[in-house]
Amino acid sequence: MKKTGMLLIATLILMNCGGGENEAVKEATTPKLSPEGLTQEQIKHGIGPIGALTLGPQDDVLAAKGAEVFELKCVACHKINERLVGPPLAGVTTKRSPAFIMNMILNPDEMVKKHPEVKAMLAEFYVPMTFQNVTEDDARAILEYLRTL
Repeated sequence: MKKTGMLLIATLILMNCGGGENEAVKEATTPKLSPEGLTQEQIKHGIGPIGALTLGPQDDVLAAKGAEVFELKCVACHKINERLVGPPLAGVTTKRSPAFIMNMILNPDEMVKKHPEVKAMLAEFYVPMTFQNVTEDDARAILEYLRTL
């Protein structure tokens, strides 16, 4: 009986000492965070409801809808080739990922507060982008329009 108790205690001690491997696996699978606390995915694609997004061929009908939404919601601050309140948007789709652009349209408040590249833009343009009550479908249409520029 005494040997069984000692064996049981030794087994429990050995079971509790074996966590090093699990910690290494946990550390390897935990995403590395930027100094702002963002994942590399968030740095690349922005902060918001849109994850990585792969676009197909240009959709001219959707781009035409995006041009209408852009005229209604965006032209007060953005021009295509000139700086206004915000940056010019020609070529933005070659500089930013599609998801980043949509997240900037859909979640500008959090992007301005947390994303280092958007904070840098705020330091340059002084006025933070505000949410214009754009739906996800409209943001996708604006993105399609921006692809035509």
